[in-house]
Formats: sequence, C-alpha cells, structure tokens
Amino acid sequence: MKASSLGLECDSAFIPAHYQPACILDLALNRGFDSHRLLRGTGLFHEDILSGSRLISPQQCFQLIDNLRQLMAADDSSFLLGQQWLPGHFGPASHAIRQADTLHVALQRLEALSLFLSPLQRPRLRVDEHYAYLYWLDPYGAGQQRVFLLEAAMSAVTGMCRWLSGQRLPWQFQLRHAQPRYIEQYWVHLGEDLRFACPLDQMRLPREYLTLAWATTSVTAGQVAERESLALLAQLPVCASFLDLVYGYLEAHLRQPLGLERVAEAFAVSPATFKRKLGKHGTHFQEQLDLARTCVAVDLFLSKGYSNDEVASYLNFNDSTNFRRSFKRWTGLLPSELRSLLG
Repeated sequence: MKASSLGLECDSAFIPAHYQPACILDLALNRGFDSHRLLRGTGLFHEDILSGSRLISPQQCFQLIDNLRQLMAADDSSFLLGQQWLPGHFGPASHAIRQADTLHVALQRLEALSLFLSPLQRPRLRVDEHYAYLYWLDPYGAGQQRVFLLEAAMSAVTGMCRWLSGQRLPWQFQLRHAQPRYIEQYWVHLGEDLRFACPLDQMRLPREYLTLAWATTSVTAGQVAERESLALLAQLPVCASFLDLVYGYLEAHLRQPLGLERVAEAFAVSPATFKRKLGKHGTHFQEQLDLARTCVAVDLFLSKGYSNDEVASYLNFNDSTNFRRSFKRWTGLLPSELRSLLG
C-alpha cells in the first residue's frame, strides 16, 4: 500500500480492484460495453481485476467512473451502482453489516469499516434525541465525480436498509448540490423527501428506526466478521485519508485559534507542503476549516437547539452578527433559513 505518513492520498493504491471497481466494470459489461473502453486511461486491464490481488488508487477509480459516465450517458447509473455496493462482497466487512441485528449496529460498522465498504465517500454517524444522521465527507477530492459518488453512496445505504429491514425506511436526504434535471431518479431510488442546496450532504432518519430488530441475521456471525475486519484494519500502516486527518484535527480544535501555519506545524510539515497536499486533493485550508465549522454549527443548531449567540460563542466569534455573516458565506444560508429548511 502506497501511503504517506500523513494518511492515504488520492494516488495511494489501497482499493482492491475486485471490490467496488469490479462493480463498475460489471455494470458496464451488463449494458454491452467493452471493458477496454471502460478501463481506458486507468492503467488497468480486465485481467488485473480478475486476479483478485491488484490494488488501485482513488484517482484510478475517478477515471473509471468518468469513463462509465461517458460510455453509458444514463442518469440512473450512479443509483444502480450503489445498489450493488452494500452489503457487497468486500470480505468480512460485508458479512459484518449483512449480519447486523439492527440498523444502528449496521451503520456503526459501516462507519468503522468504511475503508473497505465505502472507500471513496466517508460516512459519519451522529445520533441525537430525535434523529440519526449519516453525513458524507469527500476524503480524496473527487471533483466532478463527487455528486455521482454521493448518489451511489446514498443509494447503497437506502437499498441495504430496505433489503435487511424488509421495508422502505423514511430517510430524508439533504444535499449540497442544486436539484438536478434528472430528479425523477432521486424519487425512484431514494424517495421524495429531498432537500437540495443544503449545508451538508447527509441522510436523516427518526431515531426509533435504529433499534428495530432485523430477524434474518446471525448476531454471533456478525460479531466474528466485525472482529476479523477490525483485525485487518489494525494490520494496515494507515487507514485514514489525509483529508480525514485534517478534518479530525480541525473539528477537535475549533474552539482554538486556527491558521494554516499552526495546523501545518501540528502535522510536522512546512506550510508550503501542507498547502500543496491540500491542493493535490482539490481543496484549500479555508475550505476545510469552513467545512468543519459548518458541521459543528449545524449540529449545535439542529441537535442541541443552540441560539445564534451560543453557536457564535462556541466557535469563538466576537459577536453574532459576524457569525451570521460567516455562516452565510459557508453555507449560502442564514441560521434562520437553515432552521426553516431543515428544522
């Protein structure tokens, strides 16, 4: 596995080609497309995937997805792909969520084992008094493939829940991008409770659905598979992306003064190196800082019921007016508009 001491990067080869990439290949083959056209520019051959031992990078996956989109030119390809991803055939990690006895256990395992189950979109689970939230972060700078991957990831979770629970759960979907022209695909594959132009990409479900028992599972088998998966993770030299580590540091230190130089020092690199690594992933320091602030502020508003003044104080703003102006810049919404949209 090629990885920096600062975490996995977009050119780190760690994704088994016979896992999610094989699903992309199968989708194209099932539609009658030639594998050579799909693999063009990826550095892969069909035999590499069949070998069961080739590891590829997120960059190669992004190229594979770009090729798929150009070949198929179908609005439903991301949703169809996602339906194949979970529980999937990704070793003991897939068995761990297949044998989860409740949705809560399944989502906890999805988050913990996301390097195997969702390597290109990172899920994070948060539960408050009323709702469970599953929000998605972009760990490798997917760029133009981000929305496609988000659609696939949300479709994967929705399909998994429907299969394992035996019912269509009342998820609400909150997405950062504008409503697409192919909105009917969202209705068919996700549902009609959709919000676009939101601060975060997340799914929300009433909390009571977390603990409903799933009858067709083996608790013991699930626990064994989870332990096997965690043991595999423990053997890896690194199991988080560079952007994951940056986000984690910023989130943990948001109440302190933060600047590029200080964070670079915490990562034991020069500011120029830190800036270059962020640029390599299509982002910059202010964007990452604003993302961390947005996630925390939205949680404080919606889950804890904080007022503008309380959130401003928590994030060390001098006054609520300055905070509201900044929140508008981060999200495109004022706090009052956020409550109206998502409250």
